[in-house]
Amino acid sequence: MMQIKQEEQAAGGRFVAVENGVEIGHLDYEWDGKQCFGITHTVVEKAFEGRGVARALLDASVAFARHEKKKIRAICPYVAVLFARHSSYDDVNAEK
Repeated sequence: MMQIKQEEQAAGGRFVAVENGVEIGHLDYEWDGKQCFGITHTVVEKAFEGRGVARALLDASVAFARHEKKKIRAICPYVAVLFARHSSYDDVNAEK
């Protein structure tokens, strides 16, 4: 079963997807002031592509943003596409 954990650092952090103790993907972010962070990169290991890992990582970051009342800048092309397609992300989209 896939689990997602957050690793925070001073300037940013990452959400990491782990299955059976192995990292299968991650989403990196950088703080942009105190109220916003930019998602810079989303990576899924090739063997795990097409299983919803990237979407689960994005949804974990969105849940974090909502809980902390933060906004997200979609720097990563994958995130930018999903933000453009789904209005359900509008409340955390820094461009809205």
